[in-house]
Amino acid sequence: MNKAARALPAVLLFVLAASLGTFAGDKRFCELSFVVLKDANGKPIKHASVVLHGVDSKGRQLHEGIELKTDGDGKASAPAVPYGKVRVQVIATGMQTYGDDYDLSEPAREITVRLKPPQGQYSIYK
Repeated sequence: MNKAARALPAVLLFVLAASLGTFAGDKRFCELSFVVLKDANGKPIKHASVVLHGVDSKGRQLHEGIELKTDGDGKASAPAVPYGKVRVQVIATGMQTYGDDYDLSEPAREITVRLKPPQGQYSIYK
């Protein structure tokens, strides 16, 4: 493996941390991991998109963010997410989209997301 390829993970980690918050003298980071499962049977969902965005003090989503993909076990992780609010969206083919805000204040956190199939839609028109 060449030098540039070995440096890529470190560069990506830096971009992740910078995109979700600014570096400060004693900025603290959380190792954030996800498990994405089907709600009906608990089976892992591979290739689900886990999208992370920082959230400002007024609850507004920051434009910068990152996207992770789950592996065959339905797992994905972001090793250095700055403490504070983060908005999480999980998107998978054939499933309802999940979204919620989390306040990160610990060194490590695992979030389990159980996705449901889409619900029927109702209309006044037949």
